[in-house]
Amino acid sequence: MHKSRSNPFNSILAHGALITYTLIALFPVFVILVNSFKTRKAIFRDPLALPTSDTFSLVGYQTVLKQGDFFLYFQNSMIVTVVSLALVLLFGAMAAFALAEYRFKGNMFLGLYLALGIMIPIRIGTVAILELMVDTGLVNTLAALILVYTAQGLPLAVFILSEFMKQVSDDLKNAGRIDGLSEYTIFFRLVLPLVRPAMATVAVFNMIPIWNDLWFPLILAPAEETKTLTLGSQVFIGQFVTDWNAVLSALSMAILPVMVLYVIFSRQLIRGITSGAVK
Repeated sequence: MHKSRSNPFNSILAHGALITYTLIALFPVFVILVNSFKTRKAIFRDPLALPTSDTFSLVGYQTVLKQGDFFLYFQNSMIVTVVSLALVLLFGAMAAFALAEYRFKGNMFLGLYLALGIMIPIRIGTVAILELMVDTGLVNTLAALILVYTAQGLPLAVFILSEFMKQVSDDLKNAGRIDGLSEYTIFFRLVLPLVRPAMATVAVFNMIPIWNDLWFPLILAPAEETKTLTLGSQVFIGQFVTDWNAVLSALSMAILPVMVLYVIFSRQLIRGITSGAVK
């Protein structure tokens, strides 16, 4: 019996396509980082050139740190992103477990109802959301953003996690019930560790849109003390004059945390997939 061998040409073609896509995806990040360390004239003269001894400048970073409360904006973005992700993962996993584990009347229709949240953009209901936040007194609070982002991320989380949880062995869960474990213990100790790749996928899909969002912070939390990093960076963009050094520097500092979080979740995702493949 001969072992099937992959075609080297197909492998080279696949790697070439992946490398090309990576370069295209990283190109805007490269442009932002490079130009954040250059003078204003150098940015417009040759935006793709690396900074030299003549064009190197930290004026953008100095402006960001002096004007506007950058660290407060960063803290607000971090709180909103981390808390929203935690709630999406917790409630999404619990809802997915209920849909996948328990059979009840309306189970399928409830799943379809939640799936509608993936198809219908939440921004369509911006006016209704704003009215609700005004009535409840949550305007200009981080809680308003957390609630909106949690509601926005739950449909996709339930859709992904429920499919993974259906693949968890019933024998394992039934063995836990025979041993006297409660449903919560089975959920947290037996099921969740087995769906870590799916949890990481949900986190990655929700993390970047939450961190980069400008729409809801502008509408629900525009006050100085509740501004997020993306909204706070807009202070350097004027109607007639824009401080591009400060804008690019602020964006560069905003990119770093989300890249770190992305790497953490990506490693968790890859580790879960590879360990499952080995087992």
